[in-house]
Amino acid sequence: MNDDELWAAIDTQRARTADLLATLTADDWAHRSLCEGWTVRDVAGHLTLQQMTLGAALRLALKHPGIHSMNWIIQASGRDQAALPTERIIGEIRGMIGSRRHNFGVTARETLIDIVVHGQDIAIPIGRSLTVPPHVAATAATRVWECRGSRMSRVFKPLPYDGLRLVADDIDWSVGDGPELRGPMLSLLLLLTGRRVVLPQLDGPGAEVLHGV
Repeated sequence: MNDDELWAAIDTQRARTADLLATLTADDWAHRSLCEGWTVRDVAGHLTLQQMTLGAALRLALKHPGIHSMNWIIQASGRDQAALPTERIIGEIRGMIGSRRHNFGVTARETLIDIVVHGQDIAIPIGRSLTVPPHVAATAATRVWECRGSRMSRVFKPLPYDGLRLVADDIDWSVGDGPELRGPMLSLLLLLTGRRVVLPQLDGPGAEVLHGV
């Protein structure tokens, strides 16, 4: 995907996520998400922070003094935003559509991963559907795979997929070597970011390896 296609995909997923959030009940907002320790509201609050500048990050550090990890900063900032009124959370996500700003220290591909994966974190546990085209999920998954072992990868708790060959069955995409693990591209992306809920959607010899973990 070129830059125009990448940002168009981000905008589409932001719009779809905002539209979904606008239909949720109070119980839905309070429901546990796929993101460990976060409710749907916490995840939605986090998604309002896809354009954090260096200055904003420094202000957050001052608000929560001490030495903290990247994961701690993500948790604290998401919960701060989750305290906002529901309509404001939705409005802030929708208000980013058309902008190409992204968080300090990351690329637009991390922005894509964030909106796609967290959109599923919201939708799946409350029994809703949020469409992601296979080529969009493939772009996000490729970036996750490239960042294995880097600072960026520390925000995930991935399953032990090293030693497996991941193969999509709805697009020409594969990575890794070893017993084959096959399934929809979106499910493979969610696997790469540690979401065990997708395991029933995957098959092949590699699935038996993961089910035994």
